[in-house]
Parts: sequence; structure tokens; C-alpha cells
Amino acid sequence: MCEISHETGRQIGVLLNRKGQVEYVMVGNAKSIEMPDFGRSRVSTDRFRGLRCVHTHLQNEKLTQDDLTDLALLRLDLMSIVQVDRNTGLPGLVHSAHLVPISGKESAKQAIDRKEARDPAKGSSGNLEIFEEGDPDPKNLPFAYLEAALPSQLDVDFIALITSLESEMARVRQTASKRQTGRDRVILVGVTTGFIDDAEESMAELAELATSADVLVLDTIIQRRPQIDPKTLLGRGKLEELLVRSMRLGADLIVFDTELSPTQVRVLSEATDLKVIDRPQLILDIFAQRAQSREGKLQVELAQLKYLLPRLVMGQNSAFSRLAGGIGGRGPGETKLETDRRRVRDRIAQLERLVDSLGRQRQERRKRRVQKKLPIVSLVGYTNAGKSTLLNSLTQSDVYAEQKMFATLDPTSRRLRLPFDQEVIINDTVGFIRDLPDDLVAAFRATLEEIADSDLLVHVVDASNPRVMQQIESVRKILADLELTSIPEFVVLNKADLVTADALDTVRRSIQLDKGVECVAISAIRKDSLAPLTERIGSRIVEHVNGEADVIAV
Repeated sequence: MCEISHETGRQIGVLLNRKGQVEYVMVGNAKSIEMPDFGRSRVSTDRFRGLRCVHTHLQNEKLTQDDLTDLALLRLDLMSIVQVDRNTGLPGLVHSAHLVPISGKESAKQAIDRKEARDPAKGSSGNLEIFEEGDPDPKNLPFAYLEAALPSQLDVDFIALITSLESEMARVRQTASKRQTGRDRVILVGVTTGFIDDAEESMAELAELATSADVLVLDTIIQRRPQIDPKTLLGRGKLEELLVRSMRLGADLIVFDTELSPTQVRVLSEATDLKVIDRPQLILDIFAQRAQSREGKLQVELAQLKYLLPRLVMGQNSAFSRLAGGIGGRGPGETKLETDRRRVRDRIAQLERLVDSLGRQRQERRKRRVQKKLPIVSLVGYTNAGKSTLLNSLTQSDVYAEQKMFATLDPTSRRLRLPFDQEVIINDTVGFIRDLPDDLVAAFRATLEEIADSDLLVHVVDASNPRVMQQIESVRKILADLELTSIPEFVVLNKADLVTADALDTVRRSIQLDKGVECVAISAIRKDSLAPLTERIGSRIVEHVNGEADVIAV
């Protein structure tokens, strides 16, 4: 190999199976070599591919970034390079590396942190760094290196080495499976052109959503770029890093903190060989898990189908290319893809009719409540702000409430007796979130119209959340989209028991300076703190009934 490489001025390589037989021969140029295309063939998560690569280097370089990338992405047993003497063409030192199993998220994070500490420029751009031999604490690095030696002095028992590595991979995977049975293992990815602090806040919320969806978050990646790549969002180097990390951590799913186009989903799925979803689809999946009533299930299915329709594309392993023309029909007929799209559109039309019908029934029930002349108070706010818990405390109900996002999908109405023998109907509503998918808002419009008949909106805020002001803005935006900003409302600072008095005052001043409204601080789990809230609701209802309430923007 070294002789041919020296004579031709090209890198020469072979792929050997575990019996030492040559499976592939590769010829590159002076600086690189291209690996065979293995297509979509997958490798067991507990094994390597069963091939090791040996190829020449003509410029006295060691293992390069491309070598390590090929090692990781192709899941090779071993990557070895032979340095060719420029003058004689004789073989020089052999440098080899192999992947190492990883036992958890922390090890991968330590490796990446160490990489960025050594070379911040490469770390921020997302390029894979060449990890040199002798790097401290090699057990946490993505690659392990064999000691460089002349070919005649190589004495590594390769079969024993690869067997021990695969045994360790199987043990790690089995341990993780026992610990997280039935849960998808995901990596969260964020790409931004703005401030990194904003991206970190958004990723923190995405992690909360993932936890609410009952998946295991293995790691997160954030990349700041001058502009978004139209095909893959990420830069090439960061995408390679994502592929390596997903393979080593045993990820099943990649979630992007932005809405992906159908083309981006297809390209990323093909590049990673994993399922790829975006933030809107994650929210839709959570809604699908939470929906209990018939109306809620219909609305979620409608939103999912509207999201799916533009994403029905011709897949590599699909049968979408088959024609479905009938006997005696003109032309080739419909493709299976066109048939699927037509069926989805028909189902969407059917669901829209059902949702409209349920909306009319809900409207009739609202009319009967209005005829009884009972004021209506609606609890609105960001998801997981404590609205259902507050409803339970106020009305001694047992509405489902949990420390998860979108625990409530089906609106609930209860009677509440206020001081001075006032009676009102209080509604618990679906929680809001920033970048709520438009299809979801449209599907739940009939449910959200419950808010339109309210005499007062009680805006419940999680005072302990560091993103409280951003959450208020998100709620206000959705209320504006639903044309509900004319209804009187005031802010309730919930979870006041989780913050200090100074922090609570800071939040109150921020809201009052920003919006000019009064705030009532409570803890929904402490009924003794609710008296100021019920008194304020009573006084605002009296003001509204007497026609003296002004429109207050929160």
C-alpha cells in the first residue's frame, strides 16, 4: 500500500473484516480518501460495523478530523493510518484510534467542555477537534488512541480489544434500558442568530417540554450562527458533532427548538438516521398524551393532521411512487402519495365539521349560563403556572393538576361563592406557551372561545419562574390573536411561597412598570393566602356589573 501510494501520490486504503479479509479498496487524492457509501444500512447499538480501515498518509500527518469523523459516523471497529516516508515510500508510524463507550450524559458534556476550553474558536463553531494522543483523562474523550508504532512492532490483540469494547457497549446500553424502560432518549438542539442567553432560556423551556412528554434528555446542543443553514440549520461541523454524540449516547430522537420545514426534516433524518422532530410537533405530542375528552382528542387529531399534511413527502423506503390508476382510467392515475394527501384532507374536513358541531353545543351551554346571569371568571396564563391547582383550592374540586406542562387540555367550569354572597362561574383553561403552533390554536379555537364570554380574566403567573416577563408577553400575544384584550383582567402572582419577599417585590414592580396594573400575590396550595384574591375578584365583578370597569391591559 505504501509503495503504490508513494508512486501514485494518492492515499490508498482498505477496509478489513474481522477475519483479516479485504472487503473494500479505496483510492483517494494526496490529502484525503473517500469511504464507500453504506447507504442506510444500520448497525446494532451494541456493536461496531465489523470493519477496520487502514489507509496511507503522504504528508506525515497523524489522524485527521475526517478520519475521526468517518470512524464515528460509519461506526468502524478501528481507524488506522500509515505514514509514508516521502523519500523512500517505506511505511512509517501507524496511528490508530477507536470509539469508546460512554456511560451517561456527563461524560459527553465533560468531553465537549474540555474541547471548547482547549480551542474556543472550534468549540463555538461546532467543528470536531482532533484529539491528540496523550490528552489527559482519555476515558471521557470520544476516541481512544493506540500507541503509535512501526508496522513490524504492532502487537495489539485486535479481536480481544474489539470484543471487550462491544461487551462494554452492551452493558451500558442494557443498564440504561433497565433504568429507563419504555422512554425515548433524546438530544435537544437549538440554533440561533441572536443572543445566546435567549437561546439558553428557550432550550430550558424545551427541556421542560421534553420532560413533560416523558422522554429522557441525554444532552443539549446550542449553536449561534450568522445565518441559518436552509437545509440543515446547523453548520457542517456541528452536524457532525451531533451525529457523533447521538451515536455514542444511544439517542433515539433529536428535537429541534424551532419549526422545521419538510425538506429540513428529511435531510436531517437521512443524515442522522434518527427520527427528527421540531418544537411544534413535540407540543402536539404532549397534547395527544394529555387529551382525555372526545372533544380534546378530536382537536388534537385535527391539529396533528394539519401539521402532517405538508410534510407528506416521498420517502426512500416508502411505496409513495406506486401508481393507483383504475381500469379504463386516463393517464397514470394517482400516486400513493397523492392518495394519502387526499385522505388526510378528507379527514381534516370531517374533523373540522365535528369540532364546529361541538363548538355549537358548547355555545348553547354558555347561553344557558348567561341566562342565569352568573358572572364568568376565567383563569388564563402560561402552562404550568398553577391554574388547575388554584381552581381546586378555590372551589374544593379535584381537577387533575400536575407539575407538568399542559396538564389541562379540557376546560373545566365550577361555581365559586365569593365574600358577600356573590356567586360566579370560574373556568380553568388550556395553558399557553410561546410559539404555540398555529394549527393547535386553530383547532382549540372552539375551546378557547370559552374565554370570550368572561367578565373577568385572572392572569395566573408563576412568580418563581426566571422567565416570568417573557411568559406574560407570550400570553398577551395569544390573547391579542384571539381578540380577547378588551376583557378586564389582573395579574395573580402564584407560587409566592417559592420566592423571597424581595424577589416578589421585584417581579411586582417589573409588571407594574411594564403594564401599569395591580398584582395579587398568593400560593395556590395555601388556602389562607387566597382571601385577598377572592376579595379582589368580587370587587372587580361589582365594578364590571355596574359598568364602571375600564379596559386594563396586562
